[in-house]
Amino acid sequence: MRTIILAVACVLCLGLSLDALSLSGRRIEAVDGEGAEAAIRGEKLLKRVRRGWMWNQFFLQEEYTGSDYQYIGKLQSDQDHGNGLVKYVLSGEGAGTIFVIDENNGDLHATRRLDREEKAFYILKATVVNKRTGQKLEPETDFTVKLHDINDNEPHFSKEVYTGSVPERSDIGTSVMQVTATDADDSMYGSSAKLVYSISQGHPYFSVDPNTGVIRTALGPGDMDREQREHYQVVIEAKDMAGQRGGLTGTTVVNITLTDVNDNPPRFTQSIYQFRVPESSKSGTPVGRIKATDRDIGKNAEMYFTIVSGDGMDMFDISTDRDTQEGVITVSKPLDYEKKQSYTVEIQVQNTQLDPRFMSAGSKDMATVRIGVEDVDEPPLFDKASYLMEVKEDAAVGVAVGSVSAMDPDGARSIVKYSIDRRTDMDRLFNVYPGNGSVFLLRSLDREESAWHNISIIATEFSKSMVFGHAVLLIYIRLLDINDNAPTFATVYETFVCERTKASQRIQTVSAVDADEPSTGHKFFFSLAPEGSHRSNFTVRDNGDNTAGILTRRASYSRLHQSVYLVPVVITDGDYPMQSSTGTLTVRVCTCDRDGNMELCNPEALSSAPGLSTGALIAILLCAIILLMIVVLFTALKRQRKQEPLIISKEDVRDNVVSYNDEGGGEEDTQAFDIGALRHPDAAAALEESAKQRRDIIPTDTLLYPPYRRIAARDNGDVREFINQRVLENDCNPTAPPYDSLATYAYEGAGSVAESLSSLGSASSEAEQDYHYLSDWGPRFRKLADLYGAEDSDFS
Repeated sequence: MRTIILAVACVLCLGLSLDALSLSGRRIEAVDGEGAEAAIRGEKLLKRVRRGWMWNQFFLQEEYTGSDYQYIGKLQSDQDHGNGLVKYVLSGEGAGTIFVIDENNGDLHATRRLDREEKAFYILKATVVNKRTGQKLEPETDFTVKLHDINDNEPHFSKEVYTGSVPERSDIGTSVMQVTATDADDSMYGSSAKLVYSISQGHPYFSVDPNTGVIRTALGPGDMDREQREHYQVVIEAKDMAGQRGGLTGTTVVNITLTDVNDNPPRFTQSIYQFRVPESSKSGTPVGRIKATDRDIGKNAEMYFTIVSGDGMDMFDISTDRDTQEGVITVSKPLDYEKKQSYTVEIQVQNTQLDPRFMSAGSKDMATVRIGVEDVDEPPLFDKASYLMEVKEDAAVGVAVGSVSAMDPDGARSIVKYSIDRRTDMDRLFNVYPGNGSVFLLRSLDREESAWHNISIIATEFSKSMVFGHAVLLIYIRLLDINDNAPTFATVYETFVCERTKASQRIQTVSAVDADEPSTGHKFFFSLAPEGSHRSNFTVRDNGDNTAGILTRRASYSRLHQSVYLVPVVITDGDYPMQSSTGTLTVRVCTCDRDGNMELCNPEALSSAPGLSTGALIAILLCAIILLMIVVLFTALKRQRKQEPLIISKEDVRDNVVSYNDEGGGEEDTQAFDIGALRHPDAAAALEESAKQRRDIIPTDTLLYPPYRRIAARDNGDVREFINQRVLENDCNPTAPPYDSLATYAYEGAGSVAESLSSLGSASSEAEQDYHYLSDWGPRFRKLADLYGAEDSDFS
């Protein structure tokens, strides 16, 4: 658009009148010199010209409250000659809804109330077109509609309630915290968004900076004392329009707490405390508690107590209970009423966390504590904590081992009697005299059985036949050794000598042991016994180190002449009284190789041969026994598999039941027996012979025994005839197995050919019987016929 006049609604802001803005329909151009005159004559000059101001903004006041559309301004083109052929077109933000234009004259209006805080400006586009052809007469030109702000928003704080704190006794002007408020109005236009802070509640303790909103203390340290007042509520006000009249206001609440500092020392609740404690109290036993108060809180109220003076400084201690902040007095050393009945101590209390600003001579407090000791009837007291007594192991019964002593520590000095705690002396080896505490023997002792005995002595206090208390003392009794045991060989020696040897050949080195324990150590002497020294074949040489060597006296020995020699050796100890014993060394004569290794000994020496110990012989014997048992068990199992004959002798004739452990198939086994044949004999006769044979048996002798043809029972009621037919079939059936076959018939009849087979009804006479008829009963009785049809000589 080459020429557009922008009329502004808010003419006061621009300092121009609406008429002045619409006077000319052309651009305002400034030229100088001759160009100005030529411009007046309307001549064209080719000189550079400077464009004048081009108005491209409209200004509109927000929050319009009128009923009509709000007039913004007027658009006019130099193409509009007033002939009605030009049409003004508006586009852009809000065009047609918020903003409308009169297409004939270019008047621009706002259709509704606008809020600058929602949107501060709108960008629109305008052009003119020919109404007839629709062709644009000017290119689109952008312009902006800006909203002028009014003071329609009050200040808002970032929080509705603030919380702050400041130490008590702070100096004037100490910063507490800062509050901040904001105003949605335009801060670039007027003073609608310029805020001023003030305090409406909280005087005279606090103040606020009007420009920054920083809250500070307004009173000195003496007036800001937490122990007097801890919490304050301050109301801060923010006002726009720089605080002028008519401005809008926003408020917030600030809760301020004075934090504690250690400005108060602890104080005892009383100056003198009195307690009593029994003299029997152990170390660490509480005596009493003392309390001090402190107006401060938290760590500033923590305190500790100390004993600073008094005659009970060494007898008592004091500590601080961290939960209750009380001083706990305890016993540190044993008390004795008979020595001292009361104590006095001075106790001091002070804070653990001290503030140098408030330290003074009055930061500590003192209190006096008096403690009385109560008398208690105490048990007897031994003069020693334990006793060590010694007694020889050969001491006679009744000999005193030692004595103990105890006394009543109380002033009454009651009688004390003694006894032994028998739980510590189950064998009743010791006893004690009740009156003087002397311990003596009840039985003889043996150090080799037990070198130490520990017993407990009980001291009991008696007063006018009343028992008041007792104490227990532990006594350690050590038995002193005497030489009452003779030395013996250290082990059982297995010694052999070769048949071909040489004289003075060492064949064995022996040593000894002794159950006694002499203080100077063991010393053993070895020699040949006198009874063995006469014509001895061996000699004994003492090595001087508690060992001895067994030596040969000749160069050859005969295993056949004498295979075993017994060498008596006398072993003597070196203690007093001297003890000795004779040990017999068995020497066997064996055949050896050139190197002196044993090859063969007599049978009695085999057990001691190298490599064949007693344990090995026992293992070999056990293996042999186990193998023998396996063979016997295998033989017995093999014998059990053989069938025993039904009848062993002629005389042993009785009812025998032979079980083959072959179970039938029940109702499903239709090949063994078909019950339907009894119910329908006509149908049974129609079945083929091959269908009735057992499926698990393959007949091998069918050609030798031609099968009998079945005769069906034609009379449904005559079961007897049908059963007889089945009997005949089974008797003549060559495929029937001779084992574990049971044929059951429901009707036997009165005239059985076999009659009864039981021996129960047989005559008791020894007359000979004829069993040849068994061969006529068919194949099923062939086994019985063979057994009973034989001659008597067959069984003899």
